Amino acid sequence: MKTNKNNKRFFLNNSMWASLEPLFPAEKGRCARPSKPNRLMFEAMIWKLRTGSPWRDLPRETFGPWQSVFTRFSRWSDQGIFQQAFILIQDELDEEDVSIDSSTVRAHQHAHGAIKKKVINK
Repeated sequence: MKTNKNNKRFFLNNSMWASLEPLFPAEKGRCARPSKPNRLMFEAMIWKLRTGSPWRDLPRETFGPWQSVFTRFSRWSDQGIFQQAFILIQDELDEEDVSIDSSTVRAHQHAHGAIKKKVINK
């Protein structure tokens, strides 16, 4: 997690954002009031997904009103932007540091390969 000059934390570094930025709609040229930057909204969505918190628990002082983030999330989801982002991230995936932690892959204690009973058909 990186911090910028205002001491705000970001999950994406600048090179990661540079590869994702073209997928998002333009921030300028809209007829509506000025919106929050796409990067800030995307960072808010990452924060929400990483923490598992409800939308209402987004830190307002960092990301603004939760309703704004949710609305943008809903629009981008409907437009398929997240699917495109996942495909892009998948193509750039470096599998060098991939590992599975055994604390997250659980099996029942008796699932270690006991001898199976044979069924005899008569």
